[in-house]
Amino acid sequence: MLIKIDFNSDEALYLQLRNQIIMGIATMELKEGDSLPSVRQLAEHIGINMHTVNKAYTVLKQEGFVKVDRRRGAVISIDLDRLKATQELKQDLLVALAKSSCKGISRQAVHDLIDEIYSEYGSME
Repeated sequence: MLIKIDFNSDEALYLQLRNQIIMGIATMELKEGDSLPSVRQLAEHIGINMHTVNKAYTVLKQEGFVKVDRRRGAVISIDLDRLKATQELKQDLLVALAKSSCKGISRQAVHDLIDEIYSEYGSME
């Protein structure tokens, strides 16, 4: 999986890394049971601090996307608590939709974007 970090972005590096891994899972580049690189390996590969990678992995673990195995390190393991996931999605959408409303983006434009994004993730119907 190719990780793209924008060092000029206002978004924190650990969040960019977290988001890239989540998108890798959604697009099936990363599958249940796949091991992620070690913290040291990924930090060296991307050129960021090990603490930043560790923070991204910790957040992914807290959010139910990875489990930490003593032998294999961080492993993709999706927590399928759909009720919790739906509540988290609602919170994220509240902010995203408030931003889009403030910027004059129509409901139809938002629906079209959602349809476009879902079509990229194929497995979600």
